[in-house]
Amino acid sequence: MNAIVVYGATGHTGRFVVQELLRQDLPVIAAGRNAAALEEQWGHLDVRPAAVDDPQSLDLALKNAAAVINAAGPFVNTAEPLIDAAARQRIPYVDVAAEIEVNTESLARRSDLPVVPAMAFYGGIGDLLTTALLGERTTADSVQVAYGLSSWHPTPGTRAAGKVWHDRRNGRRVRFADGRLQYHDDPPVQEDWTFPEPVGERRVLAEFSMADIVTIPSHLDVREVRTYMTLAAAGDLFDADTPAPAAVDDEGRSDQTFVVDVRVDGLRASASGQDIYAISAPLAVGAVRRILGGETRSGGVASAGAMFDAVEFLKDLPLTLDLP
Repeated sequence: MNAIVVYGATGHTGRFVVQELLRQDLPVIAAGRNAAALEEQWGHLDVRPAAVDDPQSLDLALKNAAAVINAAGPFVNTAEPLIDAAARQRIPYVDVAAEIEVNTESLARRSDLPVVPAMAFYGGIGDLLTTALLGERTTADSVQVAYGLSSWHPTPGTRAAGKVWHDRRNGRRVRFADGRLQYHDDPPVQEDWTFPEPVGERRVLAEFSMADIVTIPSHLDVREVRTYMTLAAAGDLFDADTPAPAAVDDEGRSDQTFVVDVRVDGLRASASGQDIYAISAPLAVGAVRRILGGETRSGGVASAGAMFDAVEFLKDLPLTLDLP
């Protein structure tokens, strides 16, 4: 097999993606914007520096590759150039973007090659759980995705992307209701949410919108998608003094734990695990491995739930699942 390019290989999530590819004995090309950092960290691999504003360098980075995984945010700057470069090289594209507008634009593209945006914790797991719950159904009245994070120590990339979109939205918030994205100035609302044990009841912020409000309705006919975040984790994110994630094990994961709790028209499923950034790696790598192996349910541009067998994919991840 030709190697898989990881663009953003020196970033926090990109490092997890490279490590996951190596763990699965898949050949890797480490790419990104910082040549010195690439050599320092991944000098034993095929290293290919490339700038997103230089199409020729991107073409060289992706030349003779099998696929590309984009882990370099903010994705408003990297997604379109990398998708275009992948198209020129005739290879599949997968990213771990959680930027709602970028996900929307990516999923609206036309392509005869596989393009899978938001193949990550946000946008991926909720979509897969929802699709698994619905089975053969493609319609639902309302989808609720609640994130029970023990804490949230954001990476520099998360903070940078958050600032970009806060400024571009002029501080407005976004939700998916009545079958469309809506921008609004309504104040945040707090609610109580009962997560599966041992998390139990937690205070959450309602309409804490994440990429699921784009990925789920991209292939399912739903009127409303609402996402929720534990109040403590949201507080960590909003606090400028919250430090970046710190590794506590040999895999580089933090001590953060999570549960994703999905409710769809009276049905319920959940998935729990450790470290939201680390879990994005097997999601993205699993997507590429299935695409290259012909294990897809859709062609062209699609989200996780549309592209893959949701139940099989979930069971292959390092998660504790509760599926009906």
